[in-house]
Amino acid sequence: MSSSNSATAKSATNEYDIAIVGGAMAGACLALAAAKLVKADGERLKIALIEAKPPGDAHPGFDARAIALNAGTVKQLQLWGLWSDIAPLGTPIHDIHVSDRYHLGTTDLHADDYHVDALGQVVELESVGPLLHRLLESSPVQLFCPLAVNRIDSSAEGHVLELSDNSQLRCNLLVGADGLNSMVRQHWQLSPTLEDFGQSAIIANIRCEQPHQGRAFERFTEHGPIALLPMSEQRMSLVWAMDSDAQKQVLAKDDEAFIKALQQAFGYRLGRITETGKRSGYPLKLTYLPRVIHHRTVLVGNAAQTLHPIAGQGFNLGLRDVATLVTCLRTHLSTANDCGDNALCHAYLEARQVDRQLMIESIELLVRGFSNNHLPLVVGRNIALKLLNWISPLRAGVARQAMGWHHSFDKGNMS
Repeated sequence: MSSSNSATAKSATNEYDIAIVGGAMAGACLALAAAKLVKADGERLKIALIEAKPPGDAHPGFDARAIALNAGTVKQLQLWGLWSDIAPLGTPIHDIHVSDRYHLGTTDLHADDYHVDALGQVVELESVGPLLHRLLESSPVQLFCPLAVNRIDSSAEGHVLELSDNSQLRCNLLVGADGLNSMVRQHWQLSPTLEDFGQSAIIANIRCEQPHQGRAFERFTEHGPIALLPMSEQRMSLVWAMDSDAQKQVLAKDDEAFIKALQQAFGYRLGRITETGKRSGYPLKLTYLPRVIHHRTVLVGNAAQTLHPIAGQGFNLGLRDVATLVTCLRTHLSTANDCGDNALCHAYLEARQVDRQLMIESIELLVRGFSNNHLPLVVGRNIALKLLNWISPLRAGVARQAMGWHHSFDKGNMS
């Protein structure tokens, strides 16, 4: 740790309880939720949110992708008073169909079977970004945007952040919500564990002949999974995983050839695929930081872990990071004013270990078990899909996990 916090520097520095680096979904939700907390002395938390780019096409966290928010995530956003603003941007998932290409194993999940309006909601990041930005501007959160963090100086008492406009701010707790290439994580030289699946994804928005009616699809193939999520205006959000060499070839196809290849892989559950939007690709790797705290520092969301999109759980896991941190802060601040001390950070670490580990192991098992054509695994996974369809208690367990009901969220009323 460097300790360049001189008396002169402190006198010229804005003081905050928490500084959050990264203002995409995880960082913005954390700032808005934590801003409502009160310290033991009765004062509200003073929170700074630093984001290098305003929401828009250039923001990597608010691009053209769509993400699935499971029912547990929606409930958490309701508890924080955020869902009423986001809801008009959501497309409900009423049904999920899971199938295995060339084999008979299928299973279906229906919202009606579990007495809920929807199994989850699909939101488009480029629409959510400006909304969260407006909510932040009208909140007590001090938003520093567009500004980057150039330097972090840490001492026993906290951190001083130097921003790209040469201004400085000081905080007791530093939160890294700044994604896969987290500057906060690099400051502490924390190296994540990396698992390369040898796959890359193609993402695009498509249209099909038949209306989606709120149906989502997970189609396992010998080359990797295909996921389709329902979107507004009868579009579907596609994530298509495959071998990295094959991905390059498929990306290079013209629209007609691409649609033909996708149709062959996905089938005709929505009739013919009639249109595709702009396509892009990215490698699929699991990154996992075993220890998500350091001195007066907590890492959340993609700064702590990135998942394969096979089950659409990446942001949902990241929001549980955020919810747990908010809960730990509330508990800790009932008797303390310093939200960055050792007790708070270790309480967060302990609270997140089991959920993170189980989700990461589950995702890796799905990728390994469903992205191949080895006969024993093919037989096993198709038996499993059939059993899920036939045995309601087994299917209910999968549904609970898909909806996020088996996790304890903020206020403890969701387990």
